[in-house]
Amino acid sequence: MNLLVTGAAGFIGSQYVRALLAAGGPDAPRITVLDKLTYAGNLDNLDLDDPRIEFVQGDIRDAELVDRLIADADEIVHFAAESHVDRSITGAGDFVLTNVVGTQTLLEAALRHGVGPFVHVSTDEVYGSVETGSSTEQAPLSPNSPYSASKAASDLLALAYHRTHGLDVRVTRCSNNYGPYQYPEKVVPLFVTNLLDGRTVPLYGDGANIRDWLHVDDHCHGVDLARTRGRAGEVYNLGGGTELTNRDLTGLLLDACGAGWDRVEHVADRKGHDLRYSVDWTKARDELGYRPRRDFTTGLADTVAWYRDHRDWWQPLKRRSA
Repeated sequence: MNLLVTGAAGFIGSQYVRALLAAGGPDAPRITVLDKLTYAGNLDNLDLDDPRIEFVQGDIRDAELVDRLIADADEIVHFAAESHVDRSITGAGDFVLTNVVGTQTLLEAALRHGVGPFVHVSTDEVYGSVETGSSTEQAPLSPNSPYSASKAASDLLALAYHRTHGLDVRVTRCSNNYGPYQYPEKVVPLFVTNLLDGRTVPLYGDGANIRDWLHVDDHCHGVDLARTRGRAGEVYNLGGGTELTNRDLTGLLLDACGAGWDRVEHVADRKGHDLRYSVDWTKARDELGYRPRRDFTTGLADTVAWYRDHRDWWQPLKRRSA
């Protein structure tokens, strides 16, 4: 079986590839990785000496390249996206082009060649801020940032290709991921690496914003369950079951790094900052057998340890972005 995985030099996509190859052994699928290698893509995240991986550097908006790769694929898992909310606020163009136009380019080629399942990996941010309870897959989409708006648009495009053309599309929407190999602009690796370097960490506003945390291993397991057990045209929420305020998360990271609150710098809140995300993942549990397997306390401790032991991975990234 030939599997095309887009964006697999990034944080979540690379973990998906590593996990799939580790679990499959010699029977694992042949995987073609398509990645543009933007600032968040890193070939050190993949073992390119593994004969089961073919790496292709390219843009998912490149219709000719996409058509050629999908012609040889049996299934597609689509991770490639611009994903950092702060960057979308200061410049939304790349988010629209990659997340919307790029996804449409992939969908059109998949339709042309009859390839499926096509798993489209999305985010809980498309539901917008949730005051109480949790968003089911039937909840209206109410994105509040250019990033989440571009992801909501790509979700709707993917589902439209199923409803209009019968393409086997499956959409997953995950909560906040954490784990190794995450580019150090997101809150967990940013705070951990700053603290390990003796620097301060920036906490937005009063730190009251609430997020549900999901280990990247569990997210990737859920994505593969959607690929192998899911139904065409369906959306599956993938949550972690650990809701924390940003202030509470900061406290845990300070403790894990042996630092105090004097290392916290309170900064102006992000524009349009959603207060709370929360997804109901009952459907994924009942239909796919999904449930988070990583205890948050252990998972966070392991993540901090990974960054402590892999300075050679993250220090060059932080120097380039400085």
